Amino acid sequence: MFKTVGIGKQSFESIRINDCFYIDKTMFIKEWWEKNDDVTLIIRPRRFGKTLNIDMLNCFFLNKFAERDDLFEGLEI
Repeated sequence: MFKTVGIGKQSFESIRINDCFYIDKTMFIKEWWEKNDDVTLIIRPRRFGKTLNIDMLNCFFLNKFAERDDLFEGLEI
């Protein structure tokens, strides 16, 4: 079965729950965390997943997702 493309979806949780096509960018979390910069500036063109990446960070670090290991199952991180 083909995966759907979550056009316009900005919720990492929704994309993972609905098994939408997702390009794994979870290694961004490790790289970002290890740099330990004071400020992070994410510059990308429109529609390049900036909001989705921030939502992915929220899902990874917020306590309300602590029991949701399934969101990151099968991903690089």
